[in-house]
Amino acid sequence: MQAQNKRKSYETDLTDRQWNIIAPLLPPPSKEGKPRRVDIREVINAIFYVLRSGCPWRLLPNDFPKWQLVYYYFCRWKKQGVWKNIHDSVRAKVREKEGRNKEPSAGIIDSQSVKTVKKGDLVAMMLVRR
Repeated sequence: MQAQNKRKSYETDLTDRQWNIIAPLLPPPSKEGKPRRVDIREVINAIFYVLRSGCPWRLLPNDFPKWQLVYYYFCRWKKQGVWKNIHDSVRAKVREKEGRNKEPSAGIIDSQSVKTVKKGDLVAMMLVRR
């Protein structure tokens, strides 16, 4: 949080309230190897900046931690399921706040979201002959 005050803020930065929800869901620093020296909140802010702006990792503004470190945490947490855990936890809190069951009972997939083969396309309709 200290580093956040040293740089200009971005619209994608976590508020203190959002950070307090996400912080307990992040893995603790490893006890092996070098101690963590990066402000992990700044890493999260940088990840959200990339995801929202669509900029390449290498074009991350210099006032964030180095892009290689940000990308490392993004990939590591993806493999560990941290992002899914954060998503599921936040979704459950939002649903409960709205007075709904914390787990959704149905899902909707529309034709604008999932692309399929054109109707009647020969590739989809013809069987392979041997």
